[in-house]
Amino acid sequence: MIIVGIDPGIAIVGYGVLEYKNNSFKVVDYGAVLTTPKNTMPQRLEIIYNFLGEIFDKYKPDAVAYEELFFNQNAKTAITVGQARGAAILCAQVRNLNIYEYTPLQVKQAVVGYGRAEKKQIQQMVKVILNLREVPKPDDTADALAIAICHGHSSHAGEMFRIK
Repeated sequence: MIIVGIDPGIAIVGYGVLEYKNNSFKVVDYGAVLTTPKNTMPQRLEIIYNFLGEIFDKYKPDAVAYEELFFNQNAKTAITVGQARGAAILCAQVRNLNIYEYTPLQVKQAVVGYGRAEKKQIQQMVKVILNLREVPKPDDTADALAIAICHGHSSHAGEMFRIK
């Protein structure tokens, strides 16, 4: 199974592409798309949409997994991240891909085994699980890989998390 994990944001969208087979992961690709405030919001959303479209078309994933939007204190940030997340989900939807979402708690539980794990713990476990030489940068990339790992570990119950 090919899984694409997406950590949505407006300035940085992390992605991770994993092959999950026989309870183990193989890294296919990972990275991030960056947008700049010099662009208008519609231009930034278009950049995200087009970039993820290239990833989806290249790897033809069996599943695309996103982290649920975590709303903290800053409503403006939540709205812009929500717009980016919407563009990313739409990109998968128009390609008729299987779309799943997980809470931050579910991702932490699946990767570290502890729902209140710190960001550094998650990054270290991503490195270990995927047998990487170093923690992927930027942080959004490591987060996207963690989301893909979460889906791989949860895929036996995947219909529970499907949003499509």
